[in-house]
Amino acid sequence: MRTHAAAHHPGDLDLRPLSARSVVLSLLLGAHPPELPVKELVRLVEGFGVGGSTLRAALSRMVAAGDLRRTGTGYRLSARLLERQRRQDEAVRPRTRAWDGDWEMVVITATGRGPAERAELRTHLAALRLAELREGVWLRPANLRRTLPAGLDEVAQHYTARPAQPGRRLAATLWPLEDWASTARALLAHLARAHGPAERLTAFAAVVRHLLADPVLPLDLLPGDWPGAALRAAYTDYQRELTGEVRARVRGS
Repeated sequence: MRTHAAAHHPGDLDLRPLSARSVVLSLLLGAHPPELPVKELVRLVEGFGVGGSTLRAALSRMVAAGDLRRTGTGYRLSARLLERQRRQDEAVRPRTRAWDGDWEMVVITATGRGPAERAELRTHLAALRLAELREGVWLRPANLRRTLPAGLDEVAQHYTARPAQPGRRLAATLWPLEDWASTARALLAHLARAHGPAERLTAFAAVVRHLLADPVLPLDLLPGDWPGAALRAAYTDYQRELTGEVRARVRGS
């Protein structure tokens, strides 16, 4: 019998299937409130290729690890993962304001910190969509509606600046914009070819991860044909579809 290899397309992404843990987290991170009854969770994950015994083992490990907490009827995200959900929601629907040319600048002033503390601070600043110009100096356009965490002023000073370098050129040195756009376009193409619940969930989980790395710059600083809005719209449509399915199953139970 002759077999045919799967068709490959330029820019194909190698997305590994989600584990049972990742399926559960993807469903709960996209749910508001982030809680599901056990019965509905079992029915939902079966649609993504996760069996009951595999799910029970995953849930037990996730509770022990502090990812989930048991409620009277099901499972809910832990406080730690509620913060992750907040970041994910902001990645999908960032709160922006009109940009007047100002930039945020955060200068690290604390000294004597160990490698672990420095690495944690770098991760924290990157999550705030700041980029490092040089060691200890972080920048971004002041186009986000947000307040920097109160604890940040214990280790850094926050300024408003107007760099002499043209904004578009500076942005291109701070973020790998072309690489981000190329991956976003590959994800959009992958979504158009994805079939079946498990493959689509895997693809949209990758979309969320990619949106978390979007610097959310003003349009004036972005390359032409920036795919950020299209990627957000695709995920928003999928989240609406998935939420409707979850609600329908809960109502029908």
